Amino acid sequence: MIRAIAAIDDRLGLATDTGIPWHVPADIEHFRAMTASSRVLMGYATYSEFESPMTGRINYVATRQTTELRDGFIAVGDLRSFLSDNLNNDLWVIGGATVYAETLEAVQELAVTRIAGDFGCTKFFPAFESTFQLITDETPPTEGGLPPIRFQTWRRS
Repeated sequence: MIRAIAAIDDRLGLATDTGIPWHVPADIEHFRAMTASSRVLMGYATYSEFESPMTGRINYVATRQTTELRDGFIAVGDLRSFLSDNLNNDLWVIGGATVYAETLEAVQELAVTRIAGDFGCTKFFPAFESTFQLITDETPPTEGGLPPIRFQTWRRS
């Protein structure tokens, strides 16, 4: 199954030009738990933010770059064929905005962390609520000084 995982603010914001504008440890733990021992697909900009591949995961990078990727990352040049070949395999799309937009049509399930507030993001998750159905909506305890969050699971309608 192809899934996507993302943390978004109230305006579907993912990041600013300088990166993710929040640091919420519960979301980081959630991301790690959900994608553990899985295959993950990221865009080149997201790849650039990682110093090394995520441990215990196969790390794919959707890229048109011709330069070789660092050890532990596997280049994916033809995203449409890659998704078609992996419809029956476990795969998590982990960002960024362009990769989410290009893969949403193939995604069957979304794991969304809603971060309360407007963080002035310049990069956004694509609109999805009209084609997905909310399955679960959990509110973990709020950590002192951090914005409230909700963990949601959405399935394609």
